[in-house]
Amino acid sequence: MTTGTAGGLTWSLRDRTPEDLTLLADTVPALPADPSAWSDGGGVRVCVVDTGVECGHPFVGPVQGSYEVAPDPDGTLKVVDSGPPPDGTGDACGHGTACAGIVRRVAPDCDLYSVRVLGEGFTGSGDALLTGLRWAVDQGFDVVNLSLSTTRPKFLETLRSLADQAFFNGTTLVASAHNTPVESFPWRFSSVISVGTHREDDSGLFLYNPAPPVEFFAPGQNVQVAWTGGGTIRTTGNSFATPFISGLCARLLGSRPKLTPFQIKHALYLSAANVRVGEPETRIGEPGTRGAS
Repeated sequence: MTTGTAGGLTWSLRDRTPEDLTLLADTVPALPADPSAWSDGGGVRVCVVDTGVECGHPFVGPVQGSYEVAPDPDGTLKVVDSGPPPDGTGDACGHGTACAGIVRRVAPDCDLYSVRVLGEGFTGSGDALLTGLRWAVDQGFDVVNLSLSTTRPKFLETLRSLADQAFFNGTTLVASAHNTPVESFPWRFSSVISVGTHREDDSGLFLYNPAPPVEFFAPGQNVQVAWTGGGTIRTTGNSFATPFISGLCARLLGSRPKLTPFQIKHALYLSAANVRVGEPETRIGEPGTRGAS
């Protein structure tokens, strides 16, 4: 769970309520503003770049492809097929399975893929992250869930280049903000959709943040998630808010397959519960309609 702010930037809601964040948008997209009217994500390919996914978990369902970053004999990292589902490599510590289960709950008909870049204890290298993310972008997945980040500046420019490549090639990257207000990447990039956690009890509520860099808040407080061994646990963190937004992106694309990452971000903004949609040039405080009920 995000715990604070730095430099006046908003990383969490803290003690504020959705009513404190009311905004006004100028336009309405050519699709329902209410996410419940969007598709179930059918035909949309979502890739979870994480610790792997427990294929066949009852709350994850079918996984269309399971991959992992592994070294060549000379030490060069590459992405390899970890075996056909439901076998595969599985999940090193539960985190990837939790994220995949949330995507599945939000977008039940999407096609799920997994790339394992982290090992036991949620440990791994920046090079493994770059290798897995580059592969996912090159594969042209529709949505890539990144419930992870790095604080190491040496990876910044390569990550930024990959995020830009994804943005312009039509792959939507959804990245979790760090759970503390520190500099980390790739969630800080404007080419990705960045996600933090709100503390509201509504499991379907998502909000736009009027004080970025974190752009959206989604359920991530004491949420029930899939875990290894076919079970579930309750946990908290931005990692688990992020796949909620990834699932919404899949549902948007299922409804409008030609949406660009920019359009998806804008549609999410207009559909956030705290954004009111009015006529062009309507001033804040004048009558309008909320984007989502």
